[in-house]
Amino acid sequence: MRQASAVQGKVTSDNGEALPGVTVVLKGTSTGTTTGADGSFSLNVPNGTGTLVFSYIGYLAQEVAVDGKSTISVTLREDAKALDEIVVVGYGEQKKANLTGSVSTVSSEVLESRPVQNVGQALQGIIPGLNLQTTGLGGELNQSLNFNIRGTGTIGTTSSAPLVLIDGMEGDLNAINPQDIESVTVLKDAAASSIYGSRAPFGVILVTTKAGKAGKTRVGYSNNFRISEPMGLPQMMDSHTFAMYFNEAAANGGETPIFSQDVLDRIQQYQRGEISYGAIPDASGNRYQYYTGSHANTDWFKEHYKSSSFSQEHNVNLNGGTENTQFYVSGGYLDQGGLTRHAGDAFKRYSFTGKINTTISPLAKFNYTARYIREDFTKATHQSDLFYHNVARRWPTLPVTDPNGYWSEQGEIAQLREGGRVINQKDWLYQQAQVTLTPAKGWNIIANGNYRTQHQSNHTDVLPAYAYDVAGEAYTVPVGWNSAGYSSVYEYALKENYFSSNIYSDYEFSLNNSHNFKVMAGFNSEYTKYRNVGASASGLINPSIPTLTTATDNRKAENGMYEDWTTAGFFGRLNYNFKERYLLEFNGRYDGSSRFIREKRWNFFPSVSAGWNVAQEDFWAFEDVIQLFKVRGSYGELGNQQTNNWYPFFLDQPLGFGNSGWLINGQRPNTASAPGLVSTSLTWERVSSWNAGFDLAMLNNRLSLNFDYFQRKTFDMVGPAPQLPAILGTAVPQVNNTDMESRGFEIEASWQDNIGEFNYGVRAVLADDQQRITKYPNITGDINDWYAGEEMGNIWGYTTVGIAKTQAEMDAHLEKVNQNTIGSNWGAGDIMYADLNGDGEINMGAELLDDKGDLSIIGNRTPRFRYSLDLTGDWKGFDFRVFLQGVGKRDYMPNGPYFWGVNGGMWQSAGFVEHVDFFRDETSPMVQAGLAGVNLDSYFPAPDFKNGWKNQYSQTRYLQNGAYMRLKNVQIGYSLPAGLTSKVGVSRARIYVSGENLLTFSDMIDIFDPESVGLNGWNDGKTYPFARVFSFGLNLNF
Repeated sequence: MRQASAVQGKVTSDNGEALPGVTVVLKGTSTGTTTGADGSFSLNVPNGTGTLVFSYIGYLAQEVAVDGKSTISVTLREDAKALDEIVVVGYGEQKKANLTGSVSTVSSEVLESRPVQNVGQALQGIIPGLNLQTTGLGGELNQSLNFNIRGTGTIGTTSSAPLVLIDGMEGDLNAINPQDIESVTVLKDAAASSIYGSRAPFGVILVTTKAGKAGKTRVGYSNNFRISEPMGLPQMMDSHTFAMYFNEAAANGGETPIFSQDVLDRIQQYQRGEISYGAIPDASGNRYQYYTGSHANTDWFKEHYKSSSFSQEHNVNLNGGTENTQFYVSGGYLDQGGLTRHAGDAFKRYSFTGKINTTISPLAKFNYTARYIREDFTKATHQSDLFYHNVARRWPTLPVTDPNGYWSEQGEIAQLREGGRVINQKDWLYQQAQVTLTPAKGWNIIANGNYRTQHQSNHTDVLPAYAYDVAGEAYTVPVGWNSAGYSSVYEYALKENYFSSNIYSDYEFSLNNSHNFKVMAGFNSEYTKYRNVGASASGLINPSIPTLTTATDNRKAENGMYEDWTTAGFFGRLNYNFKERYLLEFNGRYDGSSRFIREKRWNFFPSVSAGWNVAQEDFWAFEDVIQLFKVRGSYGELGNQQTNNWYPFFLDQPLGFGNSGWLINGQRPNTASAPGLVSTSLTWERVSSWNAGFDLAMLNNRLSLNFDYFQRKTFDMVGPAPQLPAILGTAVPQVNNTDMESRGFEIEASWQDNIGEFNYGVRAVLADDQQRITKYPNITGDINDWYAGEEMGNIWGYTTVGIAKTQAEMDAHLEKVNQNTIGSNWGAGDIMYADLNGDGEINMGAELLDDKGDLSIIGNRTPRFRYSLDLTGDWKGFDFRVFLQGVGKRDYMPNGPYFWGVNGGMWQSAGFVEHVDFFRDETSPMVQAGLAGVNLDSYFPAPDFKNGWKNQYSQTRYLQNGAYMRLKNVQIGYSLPAGLTSKVGVSRARIYVSGENLLTFSDMIDIFDPESVGLNGWNDGKTYPFARVFSFGLNLNF
């Protein structure tokens, strides 16, 4: 007779809540039970052996071996596939199995696991087709990511950014607290987004925030403490190598040495520690010698950026309620320290959300949401694009302080510390109210009103900054672009009010339990009022009180603007499916915009999509292996109502007050410019797109695969105005005269399974998009402008033969090819270019498609094949996540001193350790001095201050491989046993450590970060560095 052993325990969710009703079965038998209201269970197991299977709707099943244990506690993980069964779409929800458009969704679990500043950073690489890219200021604290769906949609005057709706109202994706988000849904094709008409020509991002749940009040608290360190900073040459490098560049250009032997000797004495001061007085004896006369050894990147900075984040939320009324309240605080040592940059965000949902009667529900967000950002006024430009150009021979201990004049530290502050503040207030009526089964009437107000203020003051002479007397130094001693104040204020309302009704019914219909129709309107005012004044009486009223300059500059716009649209949707096997959807929207003249204000935008759930067919013989196989396709048309002007059909005339360059009776008179002309033809940009794809789920939904191929065409983009004689006297209005095409694909694959108590998941994403100009008014075929047939991102350049190792090799090359049209004094260490057109001369021709000389397309800067890999797992309270993200193909042609080092004259040049790999033969001053060896197989050409530009044309030799893979996040956590935490009233307690941007794999030269290059018009590298972040945190649920 077998002896039965009692096994008892408790089942909880991954957020620590007890799960009632969980099925517990002894595998291979009919012996089983279910958990009680507190998640507990008890089951007799023969001989104390066997495997218990725990299963619950919406959660992944888990198997646990008994192995004689009398107590077993289990944590079930939410099944992402089950959660995705219902997907938020435009003005409603749909079962994922019945979707016919291209839609992707991520849950809060993905967003909450990343300790990042904003939602954009958490979404990077997660959703196929959602492209996020850093702005030109790189990792600066208040910078958010730019994003688009499926690549650039327009080259006109409008943006390719998608419409972002937060709980149905337009909002800023990067301003919302990531901890408040329940899910993010991305509508990518026209069939999915056409319900929003002209507001969503390039897709929609739907953000659903968390809401209260019926039951006892639950309290959650989370914190995160972060240590950030700058990554990818260039390493400067030591000062002696730098000085010899500059002298080499001067010698190659036939010029006298930049650094004398006396200075070179002092540099070496300083490096040996024989002298402690970094500069000596100049010939006058009044001020110190800098640059060519100083002898310190400073790495200015290490001086201007800290080795680490500290940040912290705290979030708390409460939710609960009865079956009729639920509430959710949350608050968040983020305090982020900057990486600059002397600029004092800092960012803070405060957020508050309140939500209530109540059932007034069986026929009526009411929802109300209020959300407030404040962002504070401050930095030094001097911390601008000019500062990022200058850091690399500060010579390592410059000292940080002068011999008297004051900040040196040229180090820009005094300018950062004393030269004024930028103080930005933004406030958002969102309010939403919605009533839902259900007059009959399946019939809903929804009406909501939404209001958002944004206030933004900016204060910027420029204050005098000082350096000191040999006697310790102060003198002013320039701050930013301003002259020495200049002081000013600028005040700016913006207020934006946004109103929207929606009223729509949907009805869902079935015929014969086979024909399933859902119809929806409604009306939407939006109205935005925008106002700003700015004023500046200079000549502050007291720099410690930088206000407009304490400035002495009578020419105070004021400006302001008051504008508004509105849209209205009627929309509808019809869904039909036959036994969830054959799927059909029609969408339509009739939209109007105040941006166009009355005759062209309204337009209709339709879409249609269809799907076939093949796995639902009676003939399907693979149901044991493949549970879902759905093919789908869609086509739709949308409009884009954004233009470069809020009122392009209004005649406007610029006015200026007291700003004339002429004096009349000692006064500057008011001015009026010629009015701009009105475009009578300007109208909507039109976007049409089609999409084909399939969804596959197999092996009991453990493996899933989604594929989409798309093509999008944008017609009538707002392009350049036709050329008219200058005698016209004013600007010619732009017209709709440009077309482009986008195409690409997306693949998403995931695997979820468990091995005993170890649950794991693998998710991979790959997406690609390309854009091509199909129409553009470029009559001459200028290759420096857009032209029909151009692939966006093309890089033109020369083809490199190599670097001439000897004068004889260069002479032999020049006998066949004349390079004097692009330079002179060719010799050993210079570039040899290929004669592609065979005319015996290297040149650019007329830079036209029909006359491009020896130029050709050598690469493309568009990021291609964006991918990510997400690995997750948990075991007995431990959990981990490893997330990698990257770009599979991208070309990049660098420019400027960050890449070339010697870049024209000495004042626009830099010296990093990579630049030491330059051409040197036996005649090199460094070789002759015994400081370096011969380097005929160098990477860089010979440095040359006078003629070096001839080697720095865009060319194949220096085209960089911009592909990369970055270990974006690694996180390890541990959830304390519920039996232990419950004794102190805690249902769940998790601690974790996390790392962001830990490793980067790239073939690009180490000077640059492959994720940020190509974004700044100041040439690359001149930007705020990204941060590598190490953090730890705590999650508590009560």
